[in-house]
Amino acid sequence: MEAQGKQQAGLVMPHIDDLGLSGQDVARRVEAGQTNVVKSQSSRSLGQIIRANVFTFFNAIIFVATVVVLLTGQWKDAVFGCIILVNTGIGVLTELRAKRTLDKLSILVESDYLVHRDGNDVLISHDKIVLDDLLWIRAGEQIPADAEIVRTFGLELDESMLTGESRTVSHAAGEQVYSGSVAVSGLAIARVIAVGDHGYAAKLTAKAKVFTKTHSDLNEGINKILRAMTFVVVPLCILLVWTQLLAVGGLQSAIHTGMWRDAVVSAVAGVVSMIPEGLVLLTSLNFAIAAIRLAREQTLVQELEAVETLARVDALNLDKTGTITDGGIEFADMRPLGGETRDGRVNDEERSELQQRLVDVCAEEQPNATSKAVTEGLSQLRPSQEVVERVPFSSARKWSAATFRDGSQWVMGAPEILMDHVRQDTFESTGEDGGHKDILEQTRHLAEQGYRVLLLARSDTRQVDEAHEVGGSQDSAPMTANDEHALPEVLLPEALVLCTERIREDASDTLAWFREQGVRCRIISGDNPGTVRSIASTVGLTGDKEPRAMDARQLPSDIEALADVLDDVDVLGRVLPEQKKAIVQALHARNHVVAMTGDGVNDSLALKEADLGVAMGNAAPATKSVAQVVLVDSKFSHLPDVVARGRQVMANMERVAGLFVVKTVYSALISIGVVLSAVPYPYLPRHITYIGSLTIGIPAFLLALAPNVRRYKPGFLKRVVMFALPCGIATGIAVLLTAWLLPVVMGWDLSKPDDLAELRVVSSIVLFAMGILVLARVARPLRSWRGVLVAVFAAAGVIGLFIPVVNNFFALSMPTGETLWATLCALVVAACVFFAVVWLAPRIEGIFSRRKMTR
Repeated sequence: MEAQGKQQAGLVMPHIDDLGLSGQDVARRVEAGQTNVVKSQSSRSLGQIIRANVFTFFNAIIFVATVVVLLTGQWKDAVFGCIILVNTGIGVLTELRAKRTLDKLSILVESDYLVHRDGNDVLISHDKIVLDDLLWIRAGEQIPADAEIVRTFGLELDESMLTGESRTVSHAAGEQVYSGSVAVSGLAIARVIAVGDHGYAAKLTAKAKVFTKTHSDLNEGINKILRAMTFVVVPLCILLVWTQLLAVGGLQSAIHTGMWRDAVVSAVAGVVSMIPEGLVLLTSLNFAIAAIRLAREQTLVQELEAVETLARVDALNLDKTGTITDGGIEFADMRPLGGETRDGRVNDEERSELQQRLVDVCAEEQPNATSKAVTEGLSQLRPSQEVVERVPFSSARKWSAATFRDGSQWVMGAPEILMDHVRQDTFESTGEDGGHKDILEQTRHLAEQGYRVLLLARSDTRQVDEAHEVGGSQDSAPMTANDEHALPEVLLPEALVLCTERIREDASDTLAWFREQGVRCRIISGDNPGTVRSIASTVGLTGDKEPRAMDARQLPSDIEALADVLDDVDVLGRVLPEQKKAIVQALHARNHVVAMTGDGVNDSLALKEADLGVAMGNAAPATKSVAQVVLVDSKFSHLPDVVARGRQVMANMERVAGLFVVKTVYSALISIGVVLSAVPYPYLPRHITYIGSLTIGIPAFLLALAPNVRRYKPGFLKRVVMFALPCGIATGIAVLLTAWLLPVVMGWDLSKPDDLAELRVVSSIVLFAMGILVLARVARPLRSWRGVLVAVFAAAGVIGLFIPVVNNFFALSMPTGETLWATLCALVVAACVFFAVVWLAPRIEGIFSRRKMTR
């Protein structure tokens, strides 16, 4: 195992005196449960998903009504109960599909790690690491557990997943490193001090593990209707049963003749009609379809209600790294500096020479991110064969160097480090006073613009010549093989090397789209505020205006005060995870609907707090588990499609929701009228199933799929009710007039089954005609495919009356003889009532509105 470990490590590990844990030590810790096993769950379990979709208030009402009808033995009138299976199935299957995708995304790369036990280096899986293990941290590896550095060999870490800070960090012996960090370069041996759920990253994500349901205005509005119906349904159901028993001759007669079954079924017809069961189904179905369409565009919706939230977002908080930038570095420019033999101007030949030297210095065997960016940015140049010796880059030294065959030594590193080795007389020939200060000031100014600035310098050849003159030798020159960590004593500054974070190509266009849609975007990052502001300006976060930036360390802790500050801030830097959450809370305090994007563990708390959490596909598992939406391919440009899809669902659902609420209104009105007049209920549950499917259910589904990019406005329920009340009242009055007047005109005895059946057929036809009128009003404008849709369903309803299988099952048929003429007259009266009420409704509303304003 030792040999295997060294072979896979790819290098000979340095010698350390500590033997590490023994086999017995490891066994004791395994028995004590001190292993690196994290009990995490990427998403809701199957049981949780099923319970959430099965045990709903809507399903409870429909289930009870279905059982009651089945107990009467009239199963044909219990068809409406199938909606429970369909509605629940859609919700469960869609969430399971999202769960499967998420679980695949959440699987960490199962890496093996090198630990030092019994004096040997052994390779083990991450979950076999135990407390107090000596762990080798190698370049390219993610740290699997919290540890304390014992000895470092130039280790450099990327801690952006935890802190949001994109710059690499070096740690000295005795300092702590956290799980989730990634070793960018170098090597270290560290002692594990926290494993499994006790690690820093695990503790942070534990706060975000509790599942919270996404708020839905649409579902909330439906639930309000259902709650209101609860207070009406129970007493009305009792009264309906009693009046229906009276209508068939009283309780004893009903039991004796078996008519109690018809009484119960009639009562259920009234109750079920008041419940907008189709709206619940259509809502779930539209959410599911939107989720499927988004999935095709590499966007995973984990909760169906999140589709609606997309339409309401007016504040978008963006994490810089992973959203605006892709986390990579790119070479931006090289700016030559005037030296002792220059006049400040550099010709093309000299520039090319400097670029070649820069590439040679960066061409290490294991280059860090900056060196890679330089070589990729100057890819037209190939490393020369002139380098005879190297000092690789280290975050501890903050420089790298190369010695060339001609004896020259070139160094690239942090300006503040290298400038200490630049003599002031270097600038005397150019007459530049205070050259040190000028270069450092230029470096600071470029850093504020968002650049990562490095200095390229070469050793002063005069120091070598002077060494020879006093009897020295080449070996006495600085930066020899015996002392590779020493900088040359004197350096000549040659050029400033500028790198920047790689900005996503789609960032500018995406932000412009959000500005046009009235969504306020802010960039929230753990990076330097100046750097973030520069990037925000580059991508046009605020359009032509300069973004306003602020250091998060200056933010107030009070939520109200924070909300006031955020009104005037576009960019926040140095933001801590808890502050990201507080920022979302402050925006909520101003009644904003907040979306948050992120990819690191440090974003998980804010994503959970936001109305809509959006995680990148390459995000940490904990981040994806709390987000409602995951951009699988990590492309920021998908967000406009996501928002547009949400707006389509909401705008169309508002259009068609009126159809369902109309049914609730007229069903309640008809039930009350039946109770007060003690007449038989004018239709059966199967009649309302037939009529509802042709005038509400299927047309609403088709209308809900139509393109619509209208922005969502608050007040969904109020607008739906204001549409539904006049249409529902008109429909209820028309059906009640038919049920009251037609038996008198036709001389029907409603205690006779045949006469009652004829009344129910006529009442159903009137109800169908009113439903078509309501559908035509919802589908406007009719000079389009919508008009054709209305005509098709009107014809389908009539044709169904002539099909034996249909009319037998639904107990419907085309009237003949005198009944046909009576039906035509009832239709004319119904149409007059409908147009009269619809015409009067807005005028009455206008009168009340004017009175309210005058008060």
